[in-house]
Amino acid sequence: MSKKTIKVVAQVTALADKIVEVQAILQAIVAPTRLETGCLSYQLFRNSGHPVEFLFIEEWVDEQAIAAHFTTPHIQDTLAKVTPLLAAAPIIKQYEFLA
Repeated sequence: MSKKTIKVVAQVTALADKIVEVQAILQAIVAPTRLETGCLSYQLFRNSGHPVEFLFIEEWVDEQAIAAHFTTPHIQDTLAKVTPLLAAAPIIKQYEFLA
């Protein structure tokens, strides 16, 4: 039996004139996040048909790892930088593996 993990899907929508800046900011957090304790997978995508939309697909060992992620300096710094460049607040959803 495999251990249950948590998938996180986070959608980030940039302002139309800030796509390049938002992409650079988001790409910068991928490597340090992948090194965090409890991070099993951390991937960043951009919607090819609607380039203002970015999507993180993540996998974490547990809720504690996710909570710790949001307290790291690289995430705190990113949130401060990227928030004024977004068209809407990020949409973050957590999913449990069922089958």
